[in-house]
Amino acid sequence: MGIDVIFRIAAVGLITAMVSQILKKSDKDEIATLVTLVGLIIVLLLVVDVLSELFVTLQSVFGAF
Repeated sequence: MGIDVIFRIAAVGLITAMVSQILKKSDKDEIATLVTLVGLIIVLLLVVDVLSELFVTLQSVFGAF
């Protein structure tokens, strides 16, 4: 895990921002909003995956079942 998750989140954010700006300049605001929402969902899924690994690690450390 580690720092690669941060780089993935940053990459998704940069790509989402670039595509959104290009679509807004092309007068396709609705699609730009959808692209932004999809980027947000992808980042949230990455964060949920990291949190689930954290909880599994905490369970193994404290011996909870």
